[in-house]
Amino acid sequence: MKIAAAAYPLDFLPDFAAYEAKVTAWVEDAVGQGADLLVFPEYGAMELASLGGAEVAADLERALHEVASHRGAVDGLHLRLAAAHGVHILGASGPVFLTAGARPVNRATLYGPGGIVGHQDKQIMTRFEREIWFVDPGAGLPVFDTPLGRIGVLICYDSEFPLLARRLVEAGAEVLLVPSCTDTLAGFTRVRVGAMARALENQCVTVQAPTVGLAPWCPAVDENVGRGAIYGPPDRGFPETGILAETGLNEAGWAVAEVELAAIHAVRREGGVLNHLHWDEQAARILKA
Repeated sequence: MKIAAAAYPLDFLPDFAAYEAKVTAWVEDAVGQGADLLVFPEYGAMELASLGGAEVAADLERALHEVASHRGAVDGLHLRLAAAHGVHILGASGPVFLTAGARPVNRATLYGPGGIVGHQDKQIMTRFEREIWFVDPGAGLPVFDTPLGRIGVLICYDSEFPLLARRLVEAGAEVLLVPSCTDTLAGFTRVRVGAMARALENQCVTVQAPTVGLAPWCPAVDENVGRGAIYGPPDRGFPETGILAETGLNEAGWAVAEVELAAIHAVRREGGVLNHLHWDEQAARILKA
């Protein structure tokens, strides 16, 4: 399959039709490059806050509710695009209020040609999310069984915690999607290092899709630093750097790479190292320490 990771800029949009045209153009661009699986970033949906006007977009709390109010229309758009092109799309994550009066979760939804495959809520909140924005962690780490392979999702900060990835891999995940949103080079690097480390230790493919550029009209996502990239273990069947494809830093566009599940299975079985197989040896070593 071909995987496309978006380095995605946030725009101030006049109406939902403009959002629909933008996302449609992005999807058509990736499909034109042969992509089967498209990955959009964490909090990429926050550009929908602009539909409430400048005052709403500039207010942290009102922006959350404005974005959440468009969830149905966003689902409909992505479902139409996935069906029309026969692809799977991890939509840009955004706030979802599960019950009245509750705080939102940060949810990414996986759309397939036949409907919604499932969703993943962010597990571990950053300091901004827990101390200022009051976004709640979600529950559960599902593995999505698709015709493309078994897919797990680690939203941004979640990729920095190896046991979350290991839970997905032990449940059968072959590809881990890492949508991200970071406002500094240091923040982007933390997620990048996390995603690359998860690919190394689990001998799998990870896909980082960040927001990029400035969005001064929304303080929650006003600065965005990153590059889209697809990583694998630097071992048999994969590049020596572990980087299958990447965009330039802060350059909007798609990073696209061909990924073979057979290569993942082969490196887990016959690699120069066998991190995936030897994971459980850690526990015994710790007990002997």
